[in-house]
Amino acid sequence: MSIGIVVNVSRQRAIDLARRLAGWLEERGVDYVFESLSAEKTGSHRSAPIEELNTQCDAFISLGGDGTLLFTSQHSVTKPVIGVNVGRLGFLAEFSPEEMLPAVERFLNGDYSIHTRSQLEAGLVANGGPEYFRALNDVVIEKGTYPRIPAFIIRLDGELLSSYRADGIIIATSTGSTAYSMSAGGPIIAPKSNVVVITPICPHMLTVRPIVISDEKTIEVSVDAPDGAFPLNCDGHLRKMLEPQQVVSVKKSSQLINLVANSNRDYCEVLRTKLLWGREA
Repeated sequence: MSIGIVVNVSRQRAIDLARRLAGWLEERGVDYVFESLSAEKTGSHRSAPIEELNTQCDAFISLGGDGTLLFTSQHSVTKPVIGVNVGRLGFLAEFSPEEMLPAVERFLNGDYSIHTRSQLEAGLVANGGPEYFRALNDVVIEKGTYPRIPAFIIRLDGELLSSYRADGIIIATSTGSTAYSMSAGGPIIAPKSNVVVITPICPHMLTVRPIVISDEKTIEVSVDAPDGAFPLNCDGHLRKMLEPQQVVSVKKSSQLINLVANSNRDYCEVLRTKLLWGREA
C-alpha cells in the first residue's frame, strides 16, 4: 500500500497535519509520497509530480478544503481519496483533522466504504485538435472581460434549448450543486442523483431559470458574439479561452471519483451544519 498526499500549502494547519500524518505512516511502515509542492513545504524528501502519483499510489489523502480535494481528484482517477477538511465549508472533504488518523487506520485495515461521484467531461476542437477536460463540480463558461452581454447558445443532444443572455453558464453535477451553481441561484441536488443542472450567471432575462436534466444528455454550449475571448473553467481552473461560436461539448465522464465515506456523518446533517439551516438568529 502506497499513499499519495496532497496538501493545501497556504494553510499552516494543513502543513502541520501533513507532517504528523507522515510520521504516523512511517511508524507503521506504510509507504507514502507527497505531491512535489507539498513535499517542499513540509520538508519531506518523498516527492513526485502530481501527474505521476496516480501510477505510484493506491490511494490519496487530501489535506485542505474542497478546493484541494478537487485538485486531487483531477489526478486520482479511480483511486480512493480520503478528504480531510482544513478549510471552511467542506462539503466534499469528509473528515475533520481530529478524525484523520482513525480514518486512515480504518482504511488501511480495509474497514471503509466509498462514495462514488460522477464527473463531467468538457470537449472542444481547437487548432491543435480535440481537447478534453474533466470536472467533479462544474464546467463554467463566462463572459470574462467582454464588455457587452453575450448570448450563450445551449443545445441538448443537438436540439436547441435556449439562447441565454447572461454573464455566464454553469453546468454542474449533483456534487457541484452546492458550489458555484448554488451561489448563482441553482437548486441543491442530492449526491449520486443522475442529473446535471444548467444555471445561468446573472441572466439578463426575467424568464430564465436553472434547469435540471438527465446526465445522459450531451450539452453543447457556444458564445454568440462578434469578437472577444471567453474563459472555460473546470472546477475553478481556467482551461481555455474560447473564441466566438466555438462549441464546447459537455457530457458525463466515463471516469468516476471514489471518495472514502465518513460513517459518522450524513448528507442531511452536512446541509444543516454547513448552511446553518434551522439555526436561530
